[in-house]
Amino acid sequence: MAAFARLLERLGWSPRAQEAAKQEAEAQRRIPGEPGGLLAAPRCSQRLHGGAAAAPGLRFGASAVQGWRTRMEDAHCARLALPGLPSGWAFFAVLDGHGGARAARFGARHLPGHVLGELGPAPREPEDVRQALRSAFLRADAHLRALWPRSDPGGSTAVALLVSPRFLYLAHCGDSRALLSRSGSMAFCTEDHRPHRPRERERIHDAGGTVRRRRVEGSLAVSRALGDFAYKQAPGRPPELQLVSAEPEVAALARQAEDEFVLLASDGVWDTLSGADLAGLVASRLRLGLAPEQLCAQLLDTCLCKGSLDNMTCMVVCFPGAPRPCEEAIRREMALDAALSHKVAELYSSAQEPPCLNTVFRTLASEDIPGLPPGAGLHSKATVIAEAYCKLRQIPGQCQEKR
Repeated sequence: MAAFARLLERLGWSPRAQEAAKQEAEAQRRIPGEPGGLLAAPRCSQRLHGGAAAAPGLRFGASAVQGWRTRMEDAHCARLALPGLPSGWAFFAVLDGHGGARAARFGARHLPGHVLGELGPAPREPEDVRQALRSAFLRADAHLRALWPRSDPGGSTAVALLVSPRFLYLAHCGDSRALLSRSGSMAFCTEDHRPHRPRERERIHDAGGTVRRRRVEGSLAVSRALGDFAYKQAPGRPPELQLVSAEPEVAALARQAEDEFVLLASDGVWDTLSGADLAGLVASRLRLGLAPEQLCAQLLDTCLCKGSLDNMTCMVVCFPGAPRPCEEAIRREMALDAALSHKVAELYSSAQEPPCLNTVFRTLASEDIPGLPPGAGLHSKATVIAEAYCKLRQIPGQCQEKR
């Protein structure tokens, strides 16, 4: 882990990342409550957890990382069973706070209860369930408002998956996203709530607000969120028609035998990988027999290596049709790891002076290496490269390369 963190420290401050940090610092000066600045080095330790439901074939895994941010503002929740509902119902959510973690943590703790309360013991599918999810988000927001210190900034985006035996319901507000992989490709992906989207812009204008610099009132980058109560004060308008709304968009997708998995993630993940890339990468890791929480950890490592500067949370919910372990895929992956370790050893031994880890990675990145994981390439193998380098340095778990 220390070697990987050092590699990120050296790779992360590329010209692109430095420019992103400058732009972020400028934006933070305009937005009350946003955390100031980034860390000198990323915090790479991850919190993993997972589980399986009594319903055959339903399992999940999740991981979260603070990364370059000065504080962790993400939260998530998983309920493999919902009291009062038959077997086969489950609820999962990822929340991405801004201006502090309070709204995200509140949502992770209380949103499942509001969903359960709105569903009742025998909801009719799909329309009653869709309406129940909309009402649950709005009730959770009202609950949060009753507890929120007056005039304090802060809020949270949210993306949730409600599983029933017949449908998959995806509800989201803001820019945390979800995708469904079916039959080996991305079958559905949510669309971010940004102020410049025509429907969002119209609601903002009708509530007396403006969109400047692609932000609500020139400040907030998302147009739907829990919290952010400074943008929910337009007189005479219901909560769903305020400048910023907590009403989610809800998609009801009839379940099919070909459904493989749903990926829920905060925007720091989507900043670095496309939906198609993520679907391919997750499927390839499942074929290696990785538990969902392990592949989430690998995915977040990959995003860090590709330059994400944000907090990140990733959750994968697998269905009976998810890719299964494949002996040939495992053999190829082991051969790839061995080949990369050998290449690291060659670069190290052939140099007049021991190269730094950053140089080793960039040299490998310039080569055509067959068999790299789909969607992420060499970045998904940064940990393998860092570990091979440290073995050559004979410093287990630590990397003290020449600066």
